[in-house]
Amino acid sequence: MNSPHPTPCALIVMGVSGSGKSTIGKQLAARLGWAYEDGDRFHPAGNVAKMSAGQPLTDEDRWPWLKAIADEIDRLCAAGERAVVACSALRRIYRDILVHGRNDILIVYLEGQFKTLEPPTSDEHPLTVSIDAPVETIVDDIVGRLKSGPAALPLPHRNST
Repeated sequence: MNSPHPTPCALIVMGVSGSGKSTIGKQLAARLGWAYEDGDRFHPAGNVAKMSAGQPLTDEDRWPWLKAIADEIDRLCAAGERAVVACSALRRIYRDILVHGRNDILIVYLEGQFKTLEPPTSDEHPLTVSIDAPVETIVDDIVGRLKSGPAALPLPHRNST
């Protein structure tokens, strides 16, 4: 049986606000020796102004933002680079834009509760981890599962102490 994912060129760390996407994403990228991108930096100026004014974004506001993240992932993958990207990606339609049919992008779902969250379904092949642990434990869990799963990653050698 073929794996749903070859060795990924990008991991999208998704979850609700406050779930630790940025913290876990940065530590995961450092551990893997990959680049780290915070999805928030791809918001156009209009979105930033709207959020700063306390106005919620609409889906129409989000499309260019999500497309910009997807384009950056495509650019990195085409250049042979690997990246961990932190992005809330709360709805399936948002994840569909980010992944856009690629099977070399893996979603890492930081499981938590939020009324607008649509948890990834099995056909999205997410790697689901609980956020009810210290950050280092969560990163260890993700790395361990990546190393032992069908999408095993070439990881830098890490000395154990």
